[in-house]
Amino acid sequence: MSADPVFPASPGAAAPSTAGTGTGDLLQVMRDGRPRTRAELVELTGLARSTVKARVDALLATGLLAPAGAQASTGGRPPTRFAFNPGSRLVLAADVGATHARAALTDLDAQVLLERSAELDVAAGPDVVLDWLVRTGHDLLAESGRSAGEVVGVGIGLPGPVEHDSGRPVNPPIMPGWDGFDVPGYVSERLAGPVLVDNDVNIMALGEHTAAYPDVEHLVFVKVATGIGAGIISGGRLHRGAQGAAGDLGHVLAPHAGDVPCRCGNTGCLEAIASGAAVAAALREQGLDVAGSRDVVRLARAGDVPTIQALRQAGRDLGEVLATVVSMLNPSVIVLGGVLPTASESLVAGVREVVYGRSLPLATGSLQIVASRTGEHAAVTGAAAMVVQHVLAPEQVDASLANGGTRTG
Repeated sequence: MSADPVFPASPGAAAPSTAGTGTGDLLQVMRDGRPRTRAELVELTGLARSTVKARVDALLATGLLAPAGAQASTGGRPPTRFAFNPGSRLVLAADVGATHARAALTDLDAQVLLERSAELDVAAGPDVVLDWLVRTGHDLLAESGRSAGEVVGVGIGLPGPVEHDSGRPVNPPIMPGWDGFDVPGYVSERLAGPVLVDNDVNIMALGEHTAAYPDVEHLVFVKVATGIGAGIISGGRLHRGAQGAAGDLGHVLAPHAGDVPCRCGNTGCLEAIASGAAVAAALREQGLDVAGSRDVVRLARAGDVPTIQALRQAGRDLGEVLATVVSMLNPSVIVLGGVLPTASESLVAGVREVVYGRSLPLATGSLQIVASRTGEHAAVTGAAAMVVQHVLAPEQVDASLANGGTRTG
């Protein structure tokens, strides 16, 4: 990766030589945004006053902490309070879909500052799509008046299987030319790294968890659009599985799918009967002019009865599989995202009907089954959160400070 600065000292300020081990842990304490004095940090952490001072000074020098006013004085000079400064650095986050792309600049709280979107066919290939991302990233930086050196990393979500450790797509069915492509390498040559890549539903799960349910330990995010996939939050962390294939819900055998062929080559997959493409096909058989998910959404919002009935049945079929997921994972929240659940409550109602009816009361007593609250921003929020979790991990912060503020990702 690039050796450009990640957490260098601000101009005119030199990070203390004691900035290494342990400073990242102190930053984690401060990431809740609550202003604290040095004395409060001494009491909270149990560290020596001199140690706290050195670590606070190191973080102040990088801008990751900033003064947050003075505490009320009980006599003498009032002590200064400090707080995490999420605006000190930027993340470039990207959501690449089958036919669209969205890029956003965010702060270190994964809050979107600026964004742009475009109609873009992922089948055009990695060069076309990633060059758009690079150009758009530079345009957003220019619009924001910030510099490329303030970007700590790039997060990208792709609409297909991704080996997370390498960031390379693996046999993606709708992405010709992408299989095995070195996405991080290509982007980091043109934008400052690190560059992290994951499949779209994983980052949507991470985005929903970050923005809407940060205190929920166990959450399943299900995307229902052209295809179906799930992202799993377990113990407060994204669960990817051994090869990054966890959550491939769309290709689970559905109880009532029969021998309906699926694009994966098997028959009877959930995606073959409950995805946007499947609902559109079912409506075409009834004589409706429906090309795909967008037409399904249009008809649902117009109150078309056959479409609403079809979405309710898709929800029931999805609920049959999710009832097993509830028994296996015992989540507190199931979030339904993608274009179909946000278009009609009927699909969500169908899922609830079956899951609450089929699962044990112990697992469903406090289970919420809800439509996504982050909507179209779930993916870019999650892509940014993925980068923030990486670069602000205690060991990464310590290594960056120990190396004089150079990248370690």
